[in-house]
Amino acid sequence: MKKRTYIDLSHIIEDGVITHKGLPAPIICDYLSREESRKLYEPGTEFQIGKIEMVTNTGTYIDVPFHRYKDGADLAQMAIDKTAGLEGIVVSVDTTLKAIDESHFQHVDVKGKAVLIHTGWDRYWDTDDYLENHPYLTESAAAYLVSQQPALVGIDSMNIDDTKGKTRPAHTLLLGADIVIAEHLCHLDQLTAKSFLFYAVPPKIKGVGTFPVRAFAEVERK
Repeated sequence: MKKRTYIDLSHIIEDGVITHKGLPAPIICDYLSREESRKLYEPGTEFQIGKIEMVTNTGTYIDVPFHRYKDGADLAQMAIDKTAGLEGIVVSVDTTLKAIDESHFQHVDVKGKAVLIHTGWDRYWDTDDYLENHPYLTESAAAYLVSQQPALVGIDSMNIDDTKGKTRPAHTLLLGADIVIAEHLCHLDQLTAKSFLFYAVPPKIKGVGTFPVRAFAEVERK
């Protein structure tokens, strides 16, 4: 049996962390503390039940068509093979580049794959710099990717679209073509020149188009 290793591509979600400018940070606390639970059980037995209050755009997450389109597939309707066991490819761009155009994808075969865009922006995670002037996919790049039919497009930046404006062409085009989006990835530098499978499976929730995932890559050891 071939040995496999796993590379974590997700940020930690913790109380108070800001993922997106203008959206509230999660509140993570006890619903039932260990101290309170001791009143319910025999001596020596205790539990903690947590409570999380958060918007779905928190941490590393995926967007599915319902996020953008009323009649699009929600998390409960998305097939598992859209987010699990996908052949992955990393496309690295210059760390100073902001607008990522189609030229970065024209030399690679992306059909049916998870295309992960490595910008290095994850180094600013949990700082004010992360939320402003981030790298993004241009409309022409999104249109080109739609024509090449990847299964998923991910980025290690704050948003796959330019958030300075009020249009969201990358979300509109990709989700309109049933291509899943993954945002706020990290550690993509550990995947360059590696063959891997990508996973970013969300809970099966009806009526929701975005939710945090534990994104990771499965890499075969030689």
